[in-house]
Amino acid sequence: MELFTVNDPDTQSADIVTENIGRLRVLFPEVFTEGKIDFDILKQLLGGMVDDREEKYGLNWHGKRRARQLALTPSTGTLRPCPDDSVDWDTTQNLLLEGDNLEVLKLLQKSYANKVKVIYIDPPYNTGKDFVYPDDFRDNIKNYHELTGQVDSNGKKLSTNTEASGRFHTDWLNMIYPRLKLSRNLLREDGLILISLDDKEINNMRHLCNEVFGEENLVACLVWEKGRKNDAKLFSIGHEYMLVFAKSLSNLREMKTVWREEKPGAREIWDKYVELRAQHGANDRSIENDLQEWFSSLPNSHPSKKWSRYKRVDENGPWRDRDISWPGGGGPRYDVIHPVTQEPCKVPERGWIYSSQEEMQRQIRLGLVEFRHDHTEPPFRKAHIKPILAEAFDEVESEEDDDESEGEEEFATQVRGSYFYKQSQVAVKHLRKLMGAKIFNNPKDRVELAKLFDYITNSDKDAIILDFFAGSGTTGHSVMELNAADMGRRRYIMVQLPEPLNPAKKDQKAAANYCDKLGKPRSIAEITKERMRRAALEIKEEKPLFTGDLGFRVFKLDSSNIRSWEPDSDNLEKTLIDHIEHIREDRSETDILYELLLKLGLNLCVPIESRSVANKTVYAIGAGVLLVCLDTHISQAEAEPLAMGIVAWHKELAPAGEVTCVFRDSAFVDDVTKTNLAAILQQNGLEKVRSL
Repeated sequence: MELFTVNDPDTQSADIVTENIGRLRVLFPEVFTEGKIDFDILKQLLGGMVDDREEKYGLNWHGKRRARQLALTPSTGTLRPCPDDSVDWDTTQNLLLEGDNLEVLKLLQKSYANKVKVIYIDPPYNTGKDFVYPDDFRDNIKNYHELTGQVDSNGKKLSTNTEASGRFHTDWLNMIYPRLKLSRNLLREDGLILISLDDKEINNMRHLCNEVFGEENLVACLVWEKGRKNDAKLFSIGHEYMLVFAKSLSNLREMKTVWREEKPGAREIWDKYVELRAQHGANDRSIENDLQEWFSSLPNSHPSKKWSRYKRVDENGPWRDRDISWPGGGGPRYDVIHPVTQEPCKVPERGWIYSSQEEMQRQIRLGLVEFRHDHTEPPFRKAHIKPILAEAFDEVESEEDDDESEGEEEFATQVRGSYFYKQSQVAVKHLRKLMGAKIFNNPKDRVELAKLFDYITNSDKDAIILDFFAGSGTTGHSVMELNAADMGRRRYIMVQLPEPLNPAKKDQKAAANYCDKLGKPRSIAEITKERMRRAALEIKEEKPLFTGDLGFRVFKLDSSNIRSWEPDSDNLEKTLIDHIEHIREDRSETDILYELLLKLGLNLCVPIESRSVANKTVYAIGAGVLLVCLDTHISQAEAEPLAMGIVAWHKELAPAGEVTCVFRDSAFVDDVTKTNLAAILQQNGLEKVRSL
């Protein structure tokens, strides 16, 4: 029975260096000599792709090498469950993780690698007032405890990254770089990252993302206009950027990914048509007249006004005409007989859009081609506001319609532009109303984020969406609202540092006082959690029929439950006695279980069952892939019935894949008892038996 130790790879987060070396060994086994890499041979194998120049293009700054190393250094921390802070702990799949996001991202590597569809972050903009603290290469968990006031600081100062600092951009780059590198590992092959920024660091972030995600994987740089500031002296800078990078743009192309969103106002047009159809029956002309009057009555700001071209109607609803010629020219030319004159219609100069007469006739039979009064002009296609299935099979889209498509979606769709407008005060007012006070000055707009998430996930209603700069919790709120709108099952993971709030500081006073009213510690993480509780209640009120997930599990970053060797030079005898027990005294069985989940690569919402076996509590995690008994005493007489009971439960569960059994090392009365129990389990097919 092998013992888990604090230095055991299984008790640490993923060792990315070891994994990288393993990949290199598979690709280039000949470069390894006596366990070391011969870079001269590697350079030969890579040929002209090696760049040996001292001066080369790229973004460099003081501390970059150390920041890269930080991302590669495994974490020895853990995430401790906090059911009392959570909502619907037993059923929710959402996570709100409280702690330094660098360490949390490391801890998520085993359980969530290649699982996340979308990462959205709104990192500190480096305005000179942002909270940016120094990561500690030697012990970042200890550093985290000091900076969040959990232990004595020993003089370490918590401060903002002021513009007066000579390392203004350097400190920000050193903070964000390792976090970006770690986040990439969590993305699925078809995953994306969206990053909100302003002018101060957009150029640096673009260079960083080129390095981390690959310049070839840039999808877009969106511009979000939020309104004009009339007090500006020169120009009103009211916009922000949103960088969008894919993990693999080639993967999206191979999957023939196409993003579209429902045309704003399309539903309202359809609803009006249904109302008029009920009023006028089969009289299409009366419906058209009333529909055109309705369009005319709409204010210019109404979203349906833009689509007033959908003014004709047939049995399939409102429609407009579309070009029927081949985009770019050189399309097929064949006879299309006019139904009245029985003469061939004029062929468009660019040829027909449909590649064959058979396809053209199919479209005609479906009523999707409208002929003119005679054959001297080509017919045109019909595009319905609520497309019918046949329109999904249009073989080619015309150049004029590149901004629109009618596919299998319920309503007509369009591609999003790289610029969009949404006044920032809308989000401020909503959050103030939700929370009962103005706490955040610049919260992101939950409605716009929900639209973006819906757009880029291609209706993947089971997507995981990660935000490791959670702030006010807008990402989680957006995910819940989106699920409530389309009955989705998307899950969010949010990470927020328990950044202390100081009531003596003007910009933090309102938030600090708010925490005091809640009876909670003064930290941004507490406000994030409160926002999610209130958002859930708001959604329940607005969508009473929605029965989806509105809860969240809270976990807090802490040092490992497994005690590390920390000798007291003044009292070595006490140190030795204390370290007989490998598990920290202040930790519960639940703490230990969730550390095992993380370190063995199971997700934090996997089901946990418990059963009494030989008067000992045994846990089955993930349908039995992990079996754990943390009882503090196992005698010789108890070893066999305990082992056989575990074997019986394992057979009952019949889990797929390798099973790990874990016991408390100090529980066994002697080594013979431990050996006998392990032998019984292994004889019955449970080969992997560990203790801690």
